[in-house]
Amino acid sequence: MTDTTQRIFLSYAGPDQAWAEWVGWQLQQAGHQVELDRWHWRTGDDFVQKMNLALGKADAVVALFSRHYFEPKRWTREEWSAAVALRGRLVPVAIELLNDDDIPALLAGTLRTDVHGLDEAAATSALLEAVHGPVPPTGPVDFPGAASADAPTAPDAQRPRLPSSVGLPEVWNVRRRNPDFSGRETVMGQLRTGLLSGRQAVVQALHGMGGIGKTQIALEYAHRFASQYDLVWWVDAEQADQLPVRYTELADRLGVAKSDAGSEPNARALLQHLRTRHRWLLVLDNAEHPDQIEPWLPEGPGHVLITSRNPDWHGIAHQSDLDVFTRTDSLAYLKGRISGMTTEHADLLAQDLGDLPLALAQASGVLRSGMTLDRYRRLLTTDTARLLQESDVRDHPAPLAATVGIAVTRLADDGHADAVALLRLGAFLGPEPIPTAWLETARPRLATIPGDPDDPMWLRNALQPLGRFGLARTDYDAFQIHRLTQAILRTQTGPDPVVAIRDDVTAVLAAVDPGDPRSPADWPAWASLTAHLTAPHVTTALAHQAALRATFSKAAHFLICSGLPRAAHDLSAALHQAWSTDLGPDHPDTLTCAQFLGHATVELGDYAKGHLIIEDTLVRRRRVLGADHPETLHSANDASTNMSLLGETVEARRVQEDVLARRRRVLGEDHPDTLTSAGNLASILNESGEYVEARRMHEDVLARRRRVLGEDHPDTLNSAHNLAGLLNTLGEHVEARRMNVDVLERRGRVLGEDHPSTLASASNLATSLDALGEHVEARRMQEDVLERRGRVLGEDHPSTLASASNLATTLDALRKHVEARRMHEDVLERCRRVLGEDHSDTLASASNFASTLHSLRQYPEAAGLLKEVRASYVRHFGAKHPKTELATRNLATVLIAMGRTHEAQQLTGRKSDKGKRRFGRKRR
Repeated sequence: MTDTTQRIFLSYAGPDQAWAEWVGWQLQQAGHQVELDRWHWRTGDDFVQKMNLALGKADAVVALFSRHYFEPKRWTREEWSAAVALRGRLVPVAIELLNDDDIPALLAGTLRTDVHGLDEAAATSALLEAVHGPVPPTGPVDFPGAASADAPTAPDAQRPRLPSSVGLPEVWNVRRRNPDFSGRETVMGQLRTGLLSGRQAVVQALHGMGGIGKTQIALEYAHRFASQYDLVWWVDAEQADQLPVRYTELADRLGVAKSDAGSEPNARALLQHLRTRHRWLLVLDNAEHPDQIEPWLPEGPGHVLITSRNPDWHGIAHQSDLDVFTRTDSLAYLKGRISGMTTEHADLLAQDLGDLPLALAQASGVLRSGMTLDRYRRLLTTDTARLLQESDVRDHPAPLAATVGIAVTRLADDGHADAVALLRLGAFLGPEPIPTAWLETARPRLATIPGDPDDPMWLRNALQPLGRFGLARTDYDAFQIHRLTQAILRTQTGPDPVVAIRDDVTAVLAAVDPGDPRSPADWPAWASLTAHLTAPHVTTALAHQAALRATFSKAAHFLICSGLPRAAHDLSAALHQAWSTDLGPDHPDTLTCAQFLGHATVELGDYAKGHLIIEDTLVRRRRVLGADHPETLHSANDASTNMSLLGETVEARRVQEDVLARRRRVLGEDHPDTLTSAGNLASILNESGEYVEARRMHEDVLARRRRVLGEDHPDTLNSAHNLAGLLNTLGEHVEARRMNVDVLERRGRVLGEDHPSTLASASNLATSLDALGEHVEARRMQEDVLERRGRVLGEDHPSTLASASNLATTLDALRKHVEARRMHEDVLERCRRVLGEDHSDTLASASNFASTLHSLRQYPEAAGLLKEVRASYVRHFGAKHPKTELATRNLATVLIAMGRTHEAQQLTGRKSDKGKRRFGRKRR
């Protein structure tokens, strides 16, 4: 690298890509090393990592200032902020006229170079001077009135041209720009990069379902990059046989048409002309028949942009499979169109509309006309087709309901009865991908699909038209119909066909066998099936189907095991209501559903409500099935576990000892259910302070589970987790740390990083690190677990509150006492509200809060809290329980600090040694 060569990172907003290309090219021509994301970063790269690396090695950051550049939530803010924070060289280049109010205050005093409004030679000179710095003249300065003898040379046909702020290409027939266009920056960048990928004619096809915004993207591209072309021509290509006529119009405009020739010769003349012409863009909008379009694709150094519902452009064009908006783009669009809409409301609406751009546009129009959001969302459920028939979207020829209806009619008119039948069947499944293997398996039992069920090509022949008409996304092993297309089709289907279609949907779902809902290896298959079973219209319509009851129950079990208690609760609640009506509350299937409902309710942290459901199920099962039936014992085990969570340790122990004895007798010592009871009893003994016996039982259960279930089984990992937690309580922190590291790695790999059990292991490991004095790393882990638990379980879930309490205790160890006090105070208030005054977690929070108050020398308040904690422990466990003794020692420590040594001695029954006394903390 020479002394004058610099490594330059180019920072710009997506809509200014044409400027970025021009600036990047000019700087490269001047010998600099330029990093431009669209030139050097690949799809799939970590954007943040790439940006940080580029900023770190750059000698200068050239920032293209514009109104887009300073829009909220653009990554450009991170880029220029990093340059300023790192005291790097920021080179501001203004590409449009900006007022002082347009620029953040931090940059307001920064000198910038303006290149807008200049011709290319002057803009190039200004840019290079901005990067290199000013150079004083070495000779006489020309008189300002002298005319320049130098005329700018013609730009090279292959290099980026200076973006013009005024005017359009001389040959131009594109309609006006959509002022409401937003988002799609990634797509726009990929499209531009694709079109610049070759010297000869590059053909790029944007394909996707109706309403997804293909035409709007093409329109925005034409306007955004208009300055890079001399000719931009828009062609309505829906009727392929009319292409020669449309081409003749352009040929006439260019002066290459002959008045006495027909449209086809003139079209051929146009194609010949484009072979020799640079900088042209031809947009073929709504081109649906690739084989008819291919003969009319031009060649030469220009670009062709095709929009199509049809995905089959292989061998003809580079393809871009256009998907719905990202949720971020949906939120930005809705909040920009509807004044006062909150992020929460926008997110709910975007979810309902499946992020489909046309649906978002229609909804914005209806909501701006005066309809409330709640009413719109209700109508979207009850009268989808009618609501989506309402539209004032000027840039789309038909509302979504009509668009779907037209496509289905064309599908039927073209003789694709099997495709129409498959489409309607798919409309009554969920909006997630539908594996084609399901349909192949169930084909002999599908009454609504016409044709020969033994025809091996039936599915391919039915799916191809759905993709071609933009009614479904098809892949080699699945297809997917947008949720709004599904809703419109369901609304437009009469009552008699609905009955037959639902029978077929039942046959499809009942034929699926994903495996064991408790086995992580089978969870991907269960996730695919459950995504359909939990779709509201599927659950409501099919809950009464006897053939699906076992499948529904297993799905609820899977959701619980895989750490999705909210979904498990919602599904179980809907099923329980339906089955209680259909079968009665004492039917075995209803009781199985009630069992999962109670379990899910407890997992959500509502122990009191879960207790009512579990106890009711236990009473009914004892009466219907008998006390020793495995399902009754399952309910009794759940009841004991929840009693322990409620702090009812004595009764929880009595019930679990009885369940364990019965399971050993009925099922055997090594049955997984027996080992579950033994492990649960060991945890209750731990809570009761009987650490020696608890450890013996945990070690025995762990050894048996490793032998019976394997090292990585979730139950085995649960035993290892519980034993590691007990070792930490016993002060064996090094061994606890070793076990926690192992369990955390295994749970992350087997269950997933955000599974509640994985987060529990991360919390356990952080506790071990804290106990070993590694407070900084413990804090990092606890902050991560707290964020994840809050997102996965909710801010007020008992596990989330436990993480917050542990983090506050670590902050206290790091001498951040004020911050620790704020957190402890908040956690204690939440625990009292969620769990109650005497719950063990509430008492642990109060004790930890008292520790921080002690650190802050706020002794009276600390003593008051500890007296309440100790009194509660005495009532529940007695004076000799380890928790009571710890609370007693802590209270004595505070009393001594207050100068009340005699009172402390009376409390503990012995003289106190100030020098050796430490304040004990209770971790959760």
